[in-house]
Amino acid sequence: MTSYEDDDGFARLRGVRSARATEEPPPPAADEPDEDDSYNEYNQYDDHDDHDDHDAHDEDWEHDEAELDGGDIAPTDGSGRRGGRRRRRRRTLIALAIVLIPVVIVVVVGAWFLYELNPPGSAGKRISVEVPRRTGNSEIGDILERRGVIGSSRAFQIYVGVTRAGPFKPGRYAMRENLGVRDAVNTLEAGPAKGPQFELVLPPGLALNEIADRVGKLQGHTRDAFLQTAQSGVVRSKYQPPDVTSLEGLLYPDTYFVGRDETDEHILGRLVSAFDKNADAIRLSDPNAAGLNPYQTIITASLIEREAKLDEDRPLISAVIHNRLAAARPLQIDATVCYAKGGCTASPTAADLALDSPYNTYKVAGLPPTPISNVTVKSLEAAQNPAAVPYLYYVLIDRNGKHAFATTQEEHDRNVEEARKKGLL
Repeated sequence: MTSYEDDDGFARLRGVRSARATEEPPPPAADEPDEDDSYNEYNQYDDHDDHDDHDAHDEDWEHDEAELDGGDIAPTDGSGRRGGRRRRRRRTLIALAIVLIPVVIVVVVGAWFLYELNPPGSAGKRISVEVPRRTGNSEIGDILERRGVIGSSRAFQIYVGVTRAGPFKPGRYAMRENLGVRDAVNTLEAGPAKGPQFELVLPPGLALNEIADRVGKLQGHTRDAFLQTAQSGVVRSKYQPPDVTSLEGLLYPDTYFVGRDETDEHILGRLVSAFDKNADAIRLSDPNAAGLNPYQTIITASLIEREAKLDEDRPLISAVIHNRLAAARPLQIDATVCYAKGGCTASPTAADLALDSPYNTYKVAGLPPTPISNVTVKSLEAAQNPAAVPYLYYVLIDRNGKHAFATTQEEHDRNVEEARKKGLL
């Protein structure tokens, strides 16, 4: 019975479900949403909320990053704290650099200065250093650096300025290489080396044989021996052409102090070194406005040196030489004739002007083969840069040394006549 009833009940239950399944479901009420629609609408709202949450999260993140870049609100997550620590470390390093860099510079400069004051090791070989007249502390520092006595002229100048040392006396000093600034200053303050010294005065415009005359008057020297050494090519200037052996024009005019044991070769080396130094200072090797090479410039400067009496006339005389060379006209400079005949006590005579010599610029066109005297920087500069004037003539017109310049022969003849009336010719 139980089994039957259960089966019968189960059959009835299946029948009820089958009947319900075949019935049409009632239409939904107008104001009740469909279940699927409700689900979809919910999902739409849910998706919309998700998007809003995502956008808000992005905005919050952007806001946090902006605060990391300098705002007042710091992010609360771990990356924000790490960013803050990095900023603090960076600021600390910058502050340390600002403090330490000047300290490092001071330490390095101080170490360099102390090294230059008293360099390590023993001093080198003995040398003789000459301090010319009218030489300032900066120039003395340059001389000492060039000779290897000190390592830095700048350190010398700083030390002299701080200690208020100097001015130093001209003369020859016994020093050593690698002496250092402090000991070099002490040596300078002690004065020139004791012992026999001779003063050799070489004014501008001296020919080589005239320089030899002056050297020959020094104890232990003779004119002929000095002249022979000066023409032998043993001592050379950097501005001396390979085929030229004479040092004519390459010995700088100045006052020198000669020691008792100095040889002719050593004296010539000092005079040539002084010339090269001054020529380097005005960049003699560079091309110049006159279109002359360095040796031609020295030759021209020697003509200017012998002819000019006033500095204002130097570039004008240079212009006359330049213009005559450009026009292929003889220079007709009296000083070259006097050099050819070994000197003049008065203006050249007609016979002198007819002298057969490559130095007679009345007969030979162009420049002489060598300079005719020693030269100053002013004459070298005038030779490099002649005045932009058309002059072809000049003559002494005043007893103070002033020359009158002319472009035509007629103008020159009038100037010559005026000079004769003044007793200048």
